[in-house]
Amino acid sequence: MAKAKKKGGKIPKTYGLFLDRYPEIGQAWELLRKAEAKGGLSEKSVRLIKLGIAIGGMKEGAVHSGVRKALSSGASREEIEQVVAMAASTLGLPSTVAIYSWVLEQIEKSE
Repeated sequence: MAKAKKKGGKIPKTYGLFLDRYPEIGQAWELLRKAEAKGGLSEKSVRLIKLGIAIGGMKEGAVHSGVRKALSSGASREEIEQVVAMAASTLGLPSTVAIYSWVLEQIEKSE
């Protein structure tokens, strides 16, 4: 079983197994997270921006995680949906609708 721990909850099993196999990568990841936390943005703003980055990269897993983390930071459904809508002019409608389906999956699980 994975030894890796995550602040505030369970981590996905495969993620934990990966960190157990490559602990140095996990340590480097934590350093990145500490560095990105420095600054004046609120946790909610950080989470919405990171969600936007995941959306722009069309990274489904990161979008799922980003929605969960945004909700946990206090972001509303409306704020999350606005981030998705903002992507439409850059990504195009078909991609944005696909991403919206990923977002809705997570929002519905949280309700």
